[in-house]
Order: sequence, then C-alpha cells, then structure tokens
Amino acid sequence: MDLSPLECRVLGCLLEKQLSTPDVYPLSMNALLNACNQSSNREPVLSLAEPELQEAVSGLLARGLAEHWPGRVLKVAHTAKPTWNLSVQEAALLAELLLRGPQTPGELRTNTRRMYAFPDLAELEGCLEVLMEAEPPLVVRLARAPGAREARVAHLLSGPVDASAPPPETTPARPGRLDQLEAEVGSLRGELAELRQAFEAFKAQF
Repeated sequence: MDLSPLECRVLGCLLEKQLSTPDVYPLSMNALLNACNQSSNREPVLSLAEPELQEAVSGLLARGLAEHWPGRVLKVAHTAKPTWNLSVQEAALLAELLLRGPQTPGELRTNTRRMYAFPDLAELEGCLEVLMEAEPPLVVRLARAPGAREARVAHLLSGPVDASAPPPETTPARPGRLDQLEAEVGSLRGELAELRQAFEAFKAQF
C-alpha cells in the first residue's frame, strides 16, 4: 500500500463514520467532504475542495478499497473491513491512526471511544498485535521517545515507516493527566458534532 495523505484521510473518515454514525453511512460526497474537513478528531485539519476529494475517492476505487452505492444520491463506502478481514476493534484503531497519525496505546484507547470503547489496554494491545502481524502488516510500533512511557504506533498504508527513527522533537510534555483530559474533551466534541450531523440528516428525510 502507498496511499496518498488525502486517500488516507478519506479512508479513515469512511471507517470512522461507519462505526460512529452508522445511520448516515455510506456517505454522500458532500457528507464525506464535511467529514474530511472536520476540525475535531483530525490531525492535521484540512480544507479540501471537491475536486481533491473526487481524486482521492477515485484513487481508493482504483485500489479496490472503496465502492460507489448508487441511488438518488451517489454514496461512497469503504471495502477495507472485508479486504483485510478487520474486526470492529481493528477498524476503529486503523481509522484513528489514519485520521490523527501516530499515537500511543493510551491515546488510542481515549480517541477511539466514539467508534469502540476498549474496556482495557490488554484488548487494545491484542488488536494492535493482529494488525502488526497481518499480511502485509497494517501498523508498526515506533521507537519510544526518550523519557516517554509508551511507544507510539503508526499505520503502514502510506508505505514503509522507519520504526527505529526517533520521533521529531516537541516541546516539553505537560502533565499526562491534563493531556488525557484535553484528548477526552476533543473526542466528546467530535461525538457531539457527529450526533448533530446525524440529526440533521434525519430531519432532512421529513
């Protein structure tokens, strides 16, 4: 796999919305554009135009990772779950890595709650192992940063990653509890935005 950053964003959004808002999945092109440009649960935040989205969707269609659902409004669905035999848990982890980049298991547990609530880190680690041992591997554990308690995990859908390379230098970490609370607030804001989107879609039917 050698997906472009925009193809990764689209695939991540399709995986996410199937799990978090199944009532409005598959997604119309307009809903998919809004999902890609969300300001919550995204890193980096993008401002895609429709032609860029269409190009990314066409790329996924050509790779067999997406399909069109015909109807009054043309919709898009991913085929990643059957292609790679993903469980709900594994799909949630892959979606999160596609949408926000490398994260620690603790961050993944917090940030996947809108898609699947892992009861503990043991289950999450087991799912990561499945993704790492897939043929071909879908994720990789990166080298642990100096002073960090956990190593981050990255997806491999954009090509090989140098797992031994140290992470880029960042500003000194703030207390872990504060970071966790900020992540939880961001996740809750994303869930609220998705509920509003689902409600608007429901109202539009009447």
